[in-house]
Amino acid sequence: MRVFLLLCLIPILLAGSCEKEKPAANRDRNPHYRVMFYNVENLFDAADDPLINDAEFLPGSNKKWTHERYQDKLDKIARIIGDVGHDTLPILVGLCEIENRRTLDDLLSKSPLASQDYRIVHRESPDYRGIDVALLYRANYFNLLSQHFFPVWFPFDTAVRTREILYAKGILGGKDTLHVFVNHWPSRSSGEVESRPLRAFVASAVRARVDSILAGSSHANIVITGDLNDEPQDLSIVSALRARLAFDDPKSGELYDLTALLKSGYPGGTYKYKGTWNQLDHMVISGSLMDTTRSLYARTADMHVFTASRILEEDTEYMGDRPFRTYLGPYYHGGYSDHLPVFLDIHFRR
Repeated sequence: MRVFLLLCLIPILLAGSCEKEKPAANRDRNPHYRVMFYNVENLFDAADDPLINDAEFLPGSNKKWTHERYQDKLDKIARIIGDVGHDTLPILVGLCEIENRRTLDDLLSKSPLASQDYRIVHRESPDYRGIDVALLYRANYFNLLSQHFFPVWFPFDTAVRTREILYAKGILGGKDTLHVFVNHWPSRSSGEVESRPLRAFVASAVRARVDSILAGSSHANIVITGDLNDEPQDLSIVSALRARLAFDDPKSGELYDLTALLKSGYPGGTYKYKGTWNQLDHMVISGSLMDTTRSLYARTADMHVFTASRILEEDTEYMGDRPFRTYLGPYYHGGYSDHLPVFLDIHFRR
């Protein structure tokens, strides 16, 4: 009898131990395609690159960034991508604050995402810190047709170097064309007001690309995602990008910032600064994607911020919760990121 019980328990025990290493179940049962974005907070590879300013993230730096800590961060990011996917890994994953192509290759080969069908869209950007944007896509579900990187040069401040705008066009699930923009707009580190013109300029550049797409197809399916370093109601979003915040009567030629809906829910944002939640990470879509009669569509209820307990911790200074980040100032904290991911489900008609 004891032998019989032991034999019965072995598969259960093995399954439990293996489950920890998996990013997520990959059964593709859900009737939607999940799109996520994640600012992963300085994913540097711990190797010196003399062409960029990566001295802050080397083993000999004050932050003591090591290969072991780098591998741990890769594992954590992979697990979050799997957790966001739940039963099905996200079809599209926008990322920012990654150092280079190596970090992406390592994420897909030296983490729980190994052996999945993700492919990479990436190019080294001229950003002064050497951080880039990237797009991971599952090749079995997103047929990449073209990709382009739009550099951003500020005519009023030629000394500033920032991330490029990533653009990818593909067929989603064999259903229809989807246009995707991945962004990381200039930060507020020099002051919110002082840096406002930089973000407005990038927003206008994105809007110009969107208008070009809409001129060719007024019903184009467009997703604009990224860390825009502004709130949904800020001028860069509502005036320069011209994204609407009311969703009761969507028009195919307009843009709508679905992340405005997240402000009223828990936790009220994706980034916490001095006790205040900010909604800096966005999903902006074209009105045609809100038409539920089309082959691809998204509803307002399909917009989410990911708030699993593992990526949050108690905010001992300002109360409530805060993102469980990798560093607190110069001190290694061992968390995931200072941002929370956002994700959107795009439904399809069978």
